[in-house]
Amino acid sequence: MKIGIIGAGAIGQAWARQFVNAGYDVVLSNSRGPESLIEVVRDLEGKARAGTTRDAATAEVVLVSVPWAQLSSALAGLPAWDNRIVIDTTNPILPGFRVADLGERVSSEVFAGFVPGARVVKTGNTLQPEVVAADPHSHGGRRVQFLSGDDAAAKSVVAGILARVGFATIDLGSLAVGGRLTQFPGGPLPVLNLVQLYSEAE
Repeated sequence: MKIGIIGAGAIGQAWARQFVNAGYDVVLSNSRGPESLIEVVRDLEGKARAGTTRDAATAEVVLVSVPWAQLSSALAGLPAWDNRIVIDTTNPILPGFRVADLGERVSSEVFAGFVPGARVVKTGNTLQPEVVAADPHSHGGRRVQFLSGDDAAAKSVVAGILARVGFATIDLGSLAVGGRLTQFPGGPLPVLNLVQLYSEAE
């Protein structure tokens, strides 16, 4: 499976490292072009390469990690999503740490409007980059990632990817429900660093 990443900041790089370590092919992209990522990709090693946002967007699974104010420009002009899975790791924070006006919707519902035709899964946005990048096996168990989405099959695929990386997952339901619980700021779950302890079977 190839995973494309749009946005090569701290969170994007943390997830790229985890995916590469788990053996996935990763295409990392940003707004400045592949040449700006040469050193980053060299440091990642494994099955990682730099590409354009268009390259990343054509992967089987695409993770988006760009600042909220840049979502529209970062996702404009990309190929049709054609029911592919898009992972939303964003938080609705604007420059100056202002919260974006979402109306009555949660941020993932707004995000879904930028990727029409995609199956959106919300995950990966509740922990700091250094925690995401750390070994998920910790304190006698596996670090937890929450996920939510409106497509059960898409959530199952993402849960499988996270399990291969080493994370445990907790399914919070739909984007409207789970997205509100994990939204930062405002939700009760961001920055909670939970560990699911190993069972005797494990």
